[in-house]
Amino acid sequence: MKQSRRIDPLLNRAQETEDAAARVLAERQSTLAQHEAQLVELRRYAEEYGNSQMAATSPAQLANRRAFLDRLQSAVEQQSRAVDNSRQTVEIERGRLLLASRDKQVLEQLAASYRAQERQVDERRSQRELDDLGARRVRLNAMAADGADV
Repeated sequence: MKQSRRIDPLLNRAQETEDAAARVLAERQSTLAQHEAQLVELRRYAEEYGNSQMAATSPAQLANRRAFLDRLQSAVEQQSRAVDNSRQTVEIERGRLLLASRDKQVLEQLAASYRAQERQVDERRSQRELDDLGARRVRLNAMAADGADV
C-alpha cells in the first residue's frame, strides 16, 4: 500500500477535528453575541429606569426603587462577567480551530510530498520499462539484421 493512501485516514480525522472545532467556535460566538445583546438590553433598561422620574410617595417606595436599581446594577455586572467569560471561551476555541487547521495542513503537505515521491517512482519505473522495451527492440532488430546477413 502506498504511503499517501495510508495517510488518508489521518487526513480524514484531521478534517473531522477541524470541522468539529469550527462548529464549537460558531456555537461559542453565537453564545457571545447573545450575551452581548442581553448586556446591551440590561444596560439600556437600567439607564431608562434610573433616569425615569417616578414620583415616590413614601420612604418605602424610595427604598424599593433603590433596591431595584441595585439589583439591576448587579444583573448588569453579572452579565458583563458572562460576556467576558464568553469572549475568553471564543478565544480558546479560536485557538483550538487554528491548531486543528495547522495539524490538517501539515498532514496535507505530508500527503502531497508522498504523492510527489510516488509519482517520481512511477515515472522512473515507466521510463525504465520504456528503455528496456527500446533496448529489446534494438537487440531484436540487430538479431534480425544479423540473421538476414547470414
